[in-house]
Order: sequence, then C-alpha cells, then structure tokens
Amino acid sequence: MTPLPPRLRKLTLTLHVTASVGWLGAVAAFLALAVAGLTSGAPQTVRGAYLAMDVIGWYVIVPFSVASLLTGVVQSFGTVWGLLRHYWVIAKLLITVVATVLLLVHMQPVGHLADAAARAALAGGELEGMRIQLIADAAAALLVLLTAAALSVFKPRGVTRYGRRRQRDQIPQPR
Repeated sequence: MTPLPPRLRKLTLTLHVTASVGWLGAVAAFLALAVAGLTSGAPQTVRGAYLAMDVIGWYVIVPFSVASLLTGVVQSFGTVWGLLRHYWVIAKLLITVVATVLLLVHMQPVGHLADAAARAALAGGELEGMRIQLIADAAAALLVLLTAAALSVFKPRGVTRYGRRRQRDQIPQPR
C-alpha cells in the first residue's frame, strides 16, 4: 500500500481527530444529561434531558463514531502504521468497532426513555434502573474513548507477525 500524499494524509488525520474528539465530547455531554435526568426534581429538566439525549445520540454521537471508524481505517491504509502491523492500531480498531456496535444497541433504551419522557415526566423512581444504566454506560464509554485516545498518543510498542514480515520485505537484501 502506498502512503497517502502529505496533504491528503493531513486532511484524513484532521477528519479522524475531529470525529474522535467530537465523539468524546458528545459522550461527555450525554453523560451530563443522563446525570441531570436522574437527579433533577424538575419535570421539565428531566423531560428535556432524555429528549436531548436521544437527539444527541442519533445526530451527533452515532455519526461521529462511524466517521471515527471510517477515517481511522483510511488513515491506517495511508500511513506507515498500517491496519494490521501494530498491536496498538488493532486495539484501537477493535475498541472503535465494539464501541460503535454497543452504541447502536445502547440507543434503544435511550429511545425508550425519550418516548417515556415525551409522554409524561419521569419523576422519582420511574425507570430508575434504566436511567442509572445510561449513566454507567456513558461513563464506561468515556473511559473506553479515553483509552483509545491514549493509544493514539503513546503508540505502545509491539509489531504483529504481519508487521514484522512487512518490515523484513521492505529492507533491501544484501547481494
């Protein structure tokens, strides 16, 4: 695979970082809304929090997660890191794929709570278990996304067998 030209590489890197940071920030906002929805005594705040979580989930978090996944794959094909050459890249790919799939599954209870909030204020202990679960899921997602960010920054050593083979094939052999 030939590396991307510098301008295109920088563009895809910018898109990837923007999508990833956007995903992280949107999850933080989602977590804040989940806490407000659980702890507020004001019915309008509770209703607004769960309705906003549904909108943020579908129109911000899901698109950013997909964009992060796609731009990360494009970025890996156009750089020296490759997609399967280094364990940290594989770990980031798996984190992103699993997080995106779990996010899509997670959006079902968010939609359920948004529907319940739209019909009537969620007060007191109504659907409390589900509401607490949303906080736990968002906090876990934040931790997972921070782990992916740390992998990008620290790039721990560890080349896969495929990566070692590629490195060996690229070194000119003495004659």
